[in-house]
Amino acid sequence: MKAEKYSHFRWFILGLLFAATTILYIDRSALGILAPHLQAEIGWTEQQYGIINSVFMLAYAACFLIMGSLIDRMGTMRGYLLSIIIWSLAAVAHAFARAWTGFAFSRFALAIGQSGNFPSAIKAVAEWFPGKERALAVSIFNGGSNVGTIIAPLIIPWLVLSLDDWRYGFIFTFPLSVIWMIIWIRSYRKPENHKKVSEQEREYILGDSIPEPAEKHDWKKLLSYRQTWAIAFAKFIADPIWWFYLFWGAKYLNVKFGINLKEIGLPFFAIYTISWVLGMVLGWLSSRFIKLGWGINRGRKISMLICGLAALPVMFVPHTDEVWLAVGLIAIAAGGHCGWSANVFSLMSDVFPRSTTGSVAGFGGFAGAIGGALAAFIIGRILQNMGTDGYTIPFIVAGSGYLFALLIIHMLVPRIKMIDS
Repeated sequence: MKAEKYSHFRWFILGLLFAATTILYIDRSALGILAPHLQAEIGWTEQQYGIINSVFMLAYAACFLIMGSLIDRMGTMRGYLLSIIIWSLAAVAHAFARAWTGFAFSRFALAIGQSGNFPSAIKAVAEWFPGKERALAVSIFNGGSNVGTIIAPLIIPWLVLSLDDWRYGFIFTFPLSVIWMIIWIRSYRKPENHKKVSEQEREYILGDSIPEPAEKHDWKKLLSYRQTWAIAFAKFIADPIWWFYLFWGAKYLNVKFGINLKEIGLPFFAIYTISWVLGMVLGWLSSRFIKLGWGINRGRKISMLICGLAALPVMFVPHTDEVWLAVGLIAIAAGGHCGWSANVFSLMSDVFPRSTTGSVAGFGGFAGAIGGALAAFIIGRILQNMGTDGYTIPFIVAGSGYLFALLIIHMLVPRIKMIDS
């Protein structure tokens, strides 16, 4: 009898998660890239543009909770499909806006759809990857955020200028989303009953799985766990740091070094390419430690410590006059963030059963978005009162925040292990 060929279908699923996250970040980045052009054409004020972004952040925070729980109820395949349908239509809606209120409505709808991406992807990773591979898997699909951020400023200005219409910057990803949805519907099933998964791969995926509880955890019970609050705190501290790089990185390089929009492509390419690769290495590191027999608690926390140490030197960015040294320090710190995020996402599936990972990821995303909204307000006030010197404060937080968060995580969860149902 011919031996069954070993399959690697979990990596195809991971490729779909990566593609969806890439599309998400292109759609999310489009407004920021086109904002100067749109401000001249639409005529919105700076305050109105601030409201547009505030609407996105607040809706994103609120909907993270709803979408995480909804995905746990609907299942990964249908939940992810609903998410990308909503955000793809919302992205296209930007092209039909004629006033700042139209953009605010479109951003609100975009936030609803995009809030389901990470809970869905984390749930898919929990279903398709054994514990020892999850951090690596998360770091790979999360790399789509870097790729999308790199692609957007390269493609969108070229497309808009070539076709002489800013609307194409919002609609060109829609056909890609449709193709993704078709492949997703045809491909996604749980590995337990997937026809393209060999018995060997199925056993490998499910080998270290914990049996699902008969009853799913409700919110009251989830919020009673210290592990839930450890994850929420990790996101509350770390996510605003990433938003700081995304929203203020180009502005800082402009005021400090005089880098304009035409010149920002190469520094941003360097920052997000280096951070993506470094993030995958740091995500792989915890998987490697666990495979070496370290145990999940030691492997995860040592990896998170290394990520925090990688971010530490970014505190010195305001004190250097060398542009590429600043870019390099930001890139390494951003890579530390990517590795940190991979381990935090994997921590969710380390301590919670797969039936609740979507809800926990949603609550963590809510905490991160709330932290981002607060940080944006505080940073704005600091820079308004202190000018360029005010950048010293957020860079200090960006460098030290991860180590502080790791300390809190260790205090709340001294040992990483699956919760007792």
